[in-house]
Amino acid sequence: MPAEQRRIVIIGAGAAGLMAAAHAAQLARPNGVEVLVLEKNSKTGAKILMSGGTRCNITQDTDARGITSAFANGGRFLQKTIGAFPPSEVVQLFNQLGVETKTEETGKVFPMSNRALHVRDALEHYAVESGALIRRRCGVTGLCFNQGQWQVATENETINCDKVIVTSGGKSWPGCGTTGDAYAWLHQLGHTIRKTHPALVPLVGGQAWAHQLSGLTLADCQAAVYPKEQWLNRPAKRRKPLIERRGGWLFTHQGFSGPAAMDVSGAITGQASFEDTVMTVDFLPYMDSSELESLLSNRSQQGRSTVSNQLGKVMPTRLASALTLHAGQDCPLSQLKRQALQELVAAIKSCVVPIRGTRGFEKAEVTAGGVQLKEVDPKTMQSKRHPGLYIAGEVLDVDGPIGGYNFQAAFSTGRAAGLHAAAE
Repeated sequence: MPAEQRRIVIIGAGAAGLMAAAHAAQLARPNGVEVLVLEKNSKTGAKILMSGGTRCNITQDTDARGITSAFANGGRFLQKTIGAFPPSEVVQLFNQLGVETKTEETGKVFPMSNRALHVRDALEHYAVESGALIRRRCGVTGLCFNQGQWQVATENETINCDKVIVTSGGKSWPGCGTTGDAYAWLHQLGHTIRKTHPALVPLVGGQAWAHQLSGLTLADCQAAVYPKEQWLNRPAKRRKPLIERRGGWLFTHQGFSGPAAMDVSGAITGQASFEDTVMTVDFLPYMDSSELESLLSNRSQQGRSTVSNQLGKVMPTRLASALTLHAGQDCPLSQLKRQALQELVAAIKSCVVPIRGTRGFEKAEVTAGGVQLKEVDPKTMQSKRHPGLYIAGEVLDVDGPIGGYNFQAAFSTGRAAGLHAAAE
């Protein structure tokens, strides 16, 4: 009777899974070990194809430290894998795979073609050319260890293997097939799953004046989220935000989107209730309060200009009109009293924006929460609970800001899992 095929199974053919497959196959195939990737969808890399407005922000133009420092809780955990496969090497790899890249002013790295399809195709080709086998429309229903082997249950069969790499993603964009399936299997295997919640997600909220600005985009705003108790009980100088991010801002018919809003969303969704936080927006982060006060108390303009007209010199006129009306200060500059001026400046520099909810996992770019990091080896991605089990990508409790950080983490952790699963 022939010996049973030695095999590494990778669950999920996304960014982490395909990278894991390529690196595992390069080491394992010459030794007669099969590398098999199981993907529940009819195509690989569904989230890659949708990301960045179908452009795919591959990584950020920085070094390994620049990436890890952007991950609040997971940065230390990611140091070894991202240090071993930093952004420069990710870019180099994709260039070698035929994907030319470009770096935008924000530091975001995109394919020169602006087509996420080229990124996905290159990564899939890399895995296949390295020797990995990919089975599509093969959803996994369970995972266990039995009689010295891992058993991966699918809808049609049970596949035995020596090693298994879980890269099945989180719950964000469930339309892509990422519905958090692996959390249940990993919990049954003894792993702690930190409560999941949507991150990098559009926010629902705002007042009537903000809803009337739907479609307006601002290039530079600063959003901050504070614990409500602290906001109510401490003077402004002693308040410390849970998170603060600067970037683009978009008013929507339901609330707010854009990099600044989405980057702080995880801090809001991570609380027990939306009522537990206060979000503020600085609509003019490039001007300090004294400069703004000076602009609005310009005596040479008094009598000839209104407050909203003067504000319109430094922000879109629609926003200037909405803010002055909301503050009840749409009057000639000459009539703007000192106290009213200070209140208006505060409303512009620290505008409290009520948040009632989010667009949920359906519109979230990443999942916050997941497999507790202390239960996974940060160098190899091997489970500390079960030898032969590796966990990488979004299923882990790591989530970073917009800008290619999350794909970088997926590529680096996926590569580490693939290399070590094959080497060991």
